Amino acid sequence: MTKNQHRLAGPSDLAPAQSLIEAGFATEIADAPFLHHGLNLADMAHVLDLAGRQLVPPNAVRDLARVLLDAHDTQPEDFPYDPAFGETYNCREKHFSEAIGNASGWLHAGRPRREAARVAMRLVLRRLCAELVIAGADFVEAVATVATDHAESYMPDQTYLQHAQPSTFGHYVLGFAGPAIRDVKRLLAELESVNLSPGGAGCVNGTRLLDDRGTIAESLGFDGIIEHTRDAMWQTDVLVSLLSITTSLVSNESKLAEDLEIWSSPEFDYIDLAGPYTRSSVLMPQKRNPYALSIVRGASGVLIGRLSGFLSVIKTPSARSDNYIYAYGEVPRAIDLARRITDLMTGVVATVEVNAERLFDQLHRGFSQSTDLAEYVMLEAGIDYRTAYRVVGNTVREVSRSGRRGVDITGADIDGAATELLGAPIGMQDVDLTEVLDPVRIVQTRKAQGGASPELVRKMADGLLESARAARSGAERSVTDFDRAEGEVLRRTKEAANAG
Repeated sequence: MTKNQHRLAGPSDLAPAQSLIEAGFATEIADAPFLHHGLNLADMAHVLDLAGRQLVPPNAVRDLARVLLDAHDTQPEDFPYDPAFGETYNCREKHFSEAIGNASGWLHAGRPRREAARVAMRLVLRRLCAELVIAGADFVEAVATVATDHAESYMPDQTYLQHAQPSTFGHYVLGFAGPAIRDVKRLLAELESVNLSPGGAGCVNGTRLLDDRGTIAESLGFDGIIEHTRDAMWQTDVLVSLLSITTSLVSNESKLAEDLEIWSSPEFDYIDLAGPYTRSSVLMPQKRNPYALSIVRGASGVLIGRLSGFLSVIKTPSARSDNYIYAYGEVPRAIDLARRITDLMTGVVATVEVNAERLFDQLHRGFSQSTDLAEYVMLEAGIDYRTAYRVVGNTVREVSRSGRRGVDITGADIDGAATELLGAPIGMQDVDLTEVLDPVRIVQTRKAQGGASPELVRKMADGLLESARAARSGAERSVTDFDRAEGEVLRRTKEAANAG
């Protein structure tokens, strides 16, 4: 076929290809449940704004209000979203036109389809973000509570799954609360950026019909507007930030899940998961699998993939639809998944059973006091730390070969190792090392900021509890504000539907 001499403009008069319906429109329709509630509110606010400016005839306002209230009362799965008729906005347009005729056309005045979807997405994301803040705060609170309860459950801390230094389960687990509360605070800060309105931006350069974009923003409970109209339609950095923080939050939880899965094994026997967070084998009667932890670990990988995938999608030139076609589903799905995973991990932590006796026994079976012993030798013998380290290292090697433990090391053992290494003893022969080697006493000496002494652990836990409660309170206030604003839009729409 010969191409026309002049480039065609205007809408195509041909039906969309079936492959476009199946690969394109169906993809967007699959995400309709995420946007449905927000689209209804965005449309209501737009109609109310147009009505307030007297741009729409009263009868059309009434008809639009009625059909939008009907859509609001319809669950997404019952609304006639069908990729055969296009993407989400097209399906709504078709349904409204069939219901009220040309009156539905007023809905497009001064607003492209993307603006409706952008406003809807902000309404969805701000609530999901606030809910994730609350879930994250609950996780921090659960961790801090367990840390307080086990501030004196002594254990060998680990690096590379090897005994490192004496510590407590409380100090160990509290290390996961710090990253979590930082992510919670980041989410709260990001909520300020999410809760800005793109409404009234028109296509890319605004619209002459709406000379004050603050009306829609205020009616929907946004804190303000995204000022630059092109930025309002196409910005992706806020979405990247949300995905990044969400991934970070769950990745931190995944690290804890990895540890707990290992520690719940019979070989370690450090902790037990509560029964509701396990799953039994259908073949092997003895097995109680840490199923919840597998879910957490897998979700972390999924979120990393979604973040990476979205970053790949948005590396296009500006003002490209592919930036958002996938974002409408991927970003809400990611935040919703993170919230569910965080709720799950909160339950795991809150109900975990710590085998304190086993931890205490393992602490005394190993050589985790070696660093403190090397520091003691350095000070008492007046030698540099590297030399003291080598003396104690050789001592540990020989003592372990004889089947003894760290608490069994004597001054004679140290002098023997020093003589072999340095050619002479270092005066440790008759020194009583009982207190130096006592792991519990070692932990109690860790009184500098952030240390493992029980009183510091409890103090840090109290501070984290306070931060978590403050974050939760802030997010709950935001949700209350969202509910109030959205409820007012519904009330005014009902008034418009009953007018005349």
